[in-house]
Amino acid sequence: MGKPNYTISFIMKKFLFLLTLLLAVPALAQQQPVSWKAEAVQVEGNIYEIRATGTILGNWHIYDLTDYGSSGPNGTVFTVEAGDKVKLLGDPYIVSEVHKGFDDVFGIEIGTCDSPVVICQRVELLQGNEVTVPVTVEWQACNDENCIPPDECTMMVTLPAGEGLPVVSATEPAAEDSANDQAPGEGKSIWGLILEAIAWGFVALLTPCVFPMIPMTVSFFLKQNQTAEGEEQKPGRGKWLAAAFGLSIVALYTIPIAVIILVTYFAGGATVTADIFNWLATHWLPNIVFFLIFMLFAASFFGAFEITLPNSWLNKSDSKSNSGGLVGVFFVALTLVLVSFSCTGPIVGSVLIKSTQGQFWEPIITMLAFSIAFALPFTILAFAPSLMDKLPKSGGWLNSVKVVLGFIEVALGFKFLSVADQTYHWGLLDREVYLAIWIVVFTLLGLYLLGKIRFENDTPVEYLSVFRLILVIIDFTFVVYMIPGMWGAPLKALSGYLPPITTQDFVLDPNQHGGTSYVVGQPQDDGSGLPADRKYADFLHLPYGIPAFFDYEEARAYAAKVGKPVLLDFTGHGCVNCREMESRVWSDPRVLKLMKNDYVVCSLYGDDKKVLEPEDWVTTDEGKVLKSLGKINSYFMMKRYHVNAQPYYVILDPVTEKNKVPARSYNLDVDAYVKFLEKGLE
Repeated sequence: MGKPNYTISFIMKKFLFLLTLLLAVPALAQQQPVSWKAEAVQVEGNIYEIRATGTILGNWHIYDLTDYGSSGPNGTVFTVEAGDKVKLLGDPYIVSEVHKGFDDVFGIEIGTCDSPVVICQRVELLQGNEVTVPVTVEWQACNDENCIPPDECTMMVTLPAGEGLPVVSATEPAAEDSANDQAPGEGKSIWGLILEAIAWGFVALLTPCVFPMIPMTVSFFLKQNQTAEGEEQKPGRGKWLAAAFGLSIVALYTIPIAVIILVTYFAGGATVTADIFNWLATHWLPNIVFFLIFMLFAASFFGAFEITLPNSWLNKSDSKSNSGGLVGVFFVALTLVLVSFSCTGPIVGSVLIKSTQGQFWEPIITMLAFSIAFALPFTILAFAPSLMDKLPKSGGWLNSVKVVLGFIEVALGFKFLSVADQTYHWGLLDREVYLAIWIVVFTLLGLYLLGKIRFENDTPVEYLSVFRLILVIIDFTFVVYMIPGMWGAPLKALSGYLPPITTQDFVLDPNQHGGTSYVVGQPQDDGSGLPADRKYADFLHLPYGIPAFFDYEEARAYAAKVGKPVLLDFTGHGCVNCREMESRVWSDPRVLKLMKNDYVVCSLYGDDKKVLEPEDWVTTDEGKVLKSLGKINSYFMMKRYHVNAQPYYVILDPVTEKNKVPARSYNLDVDAYVKFLEKGLE
């Protein structure tokens, strides 16, 4: 008896609806409308003017260099890190036009700047060497309707060798600490996502649903090169249609994502959209649904059954592909996308889930990168059909690719269950349980690659190829890497995917990681002097034994009492970047020393589902009553700092509640974070 073939229209339609909702989950931030460039202009002798020129799009504006404090907007801050080789001459100043006027919202006079804005700082070069200095601009962009979160940009400006000054022979450092400070969402993070999306796009080509489609598409374009009578060849027409074919594939993957994100954001507004996305990202229902979907696809990949889209969809698309011309090309592309859905669906989901941890445009950009990589081989073969003769033939190796993807789907699917488990404190997937599942899954994957495990559609592995051997070595190396995590090893490379180490039942050094130094449900004296009965400390903990408050007012009152600044940590249970910051940055001894000894740390979880007592409920300006800890913290973050992305770190004075230094977002530069903490103490 053959395996069952399930063509379940209802399930597939529901899956597509939920998947499209997921695409928009964290697309919360708008595109930054301000870009900067910097240069140094010689004034006279060794006196230079460092100029930063900002280009501002549309009707956006930024504020002048005034410090408006907590009662006004976020003024622009221009910083030149002079060091001992350059001397600052006076304060920074704006040479472009500043529009001054009374603001009814803030009740004070403010200054705004539109494009182009030019900010300057005069400096004097103190030595004969060429010197490169970091220049940082921190600003907030607003228009008539809303503001986006404060941002910053660090640029390097080179001052030429000074005239008549001694040359210093000491070796210059390769780069200043702050040179690596990147604005949130910039730098290698987005490029890493793009490269990952491209890689998945090429992997999708090797799945059994996609690879056999190549001959069909090549055959179609061979026909398009001929006239209706099949006599005269028209290669130019075929190449033109091949280009349209590739663009159609890209459009079919990218445009729906872009439309969903743009409509959801601009129709609902920032606050409403944030609530919807937060629910989709952290509520138990969508996370459990996505977990089950991933398990369903994994079972299909293992050969338990086949999942296909409704036949009516495929038949309609396929029938129109015979019409030829641009219409036919589009429907050939649509047929390809629909037929390959059962293999590309979970891959697309994985790509987008990863990208939605970032900025507004990242899901769209990563989907564009995926679709271009996916469409490129089809387009090339459509241009030159003769290349198809050099491709490997379909065979058992395609099913092996599908099974390998099935194991990966099982591992990735547990991330959804983990998010729900963390936000609701179910205690189902503690760190060692999660690790045990991954160790077993990837051990079984290694045995499969060795040919020790076979599924229904597999062909016997008569010998081990070199490529398979390489995969086996990589897989079992990964398994061995994970094993020490069962006893509390940090496993920094996986920190974004694992539950926090505070959920670990057994840690060899509890004082270092904070694993067994807490008894859940009981207020504990951790030796830090913090009150043992502080709010929510019975179920919320920080790693590495960092003592912390989890209520803003409680932390501020204690910090004012002991005379220390407050380090606000806006975080979340389901925040991958937060876990990476904790594992890769907070674990540094310099950071731990500063956080434990010199700061009062207050961690505010924006996705915790704990329902508080009525006296702790908060009523918003719109009259909505917030009852859960996560919603209250998210509202506080949006109202106070106009930010809804995590992680976000703020150092403030506990008495005045003013920021002591510019806030920071996700950035794995440890030296820059140390400097951030040290500046907060100055």
